[in-house]
Amino acid sequence: MSDLVFYEKPVVLDRDRHRRRRIRPGASFAFARNANSLYLAAAEFAEACKEYAIVFTRAGNGRVIPVVMLGLRARENLYVDDAGGWRGRYIPAFVRRYPFVLAELRGQDTLAVCIDESCPGVNEVDGEALFDAAGQDTPFLRNALEFLAACQREALRTEAFCQRLDQAGLLAEMNARADLVDGRTFSVNGLLVVDEKKLGALPDATALSMFRQGELHLVSMHLLSLSNMRQLVERLAQRKVPDPPQPGS
Repeated sequence: MSDLVFYEKPVVLDRDRHRRRRIRPGASFAFARNANSLYLAAAEFAEACKEYAIVFTRAGNGRVIPVVMLGLRARENLYVDDAGGWRGRYIPAFVRRYPFVLAELRGQDTLAVCIDESCPGVNEVDGEALFDAAGQDTPFLRNALEFLAACQREALRTEAFCQRLDQAGLLAEMNARADLVDGRTFSVNGLLVVDEKKLGALPDATALSMFRQGELHLVSMHLLSLSNMRQLVERLAQRKVPDPPQPGS
């Protein structure tokens, strides 16, 4: 899963280039239609675990990250309906920050604020302005930047949590299989979950440290959320459409 999974044309936000740009408010989440999983920060577990399955996966750089499961097939989000509405009470921050994102610049060890110029809501006619007549950040943009900064702070906390799980050897691979009543079968491989037996065998000092840092609570919410995998199966059974197109098809 790429950090820019549904950003088709992300460019660095520029005060001159985007001086007249506005963001048209809208409730369409069609941009996330092909995302079957998304990054989830630890701070989101409490709300997300109530209706989504939270699992872990190993990113391309080897880091373990938590993700929220949104579908069982590639390029299919079962929480986005045909009208572009989000069929869930809690909307992950990864989605809410769109069309903004913090991204690493190639060859640089810094993060830059980017905006997806392909977003239908980005225009020069109506909506919330990014910059005022003097070229200064509008309150709308400042709020967006503060949200990105908060997401980044939570990402660092989440990375430390996942690193501790990985180093403690608590993660085990789980392959999910869904058998639908109409005979269709789907499987999802490469998922990581906390092994409860290994969790119970943790040294007392390690368990106490994780408890005091709130990490055992995060683990509990992760394990509780796995029962929501059934919801994905039910949503998939209700969606009687052909398999979504594969990349390159």
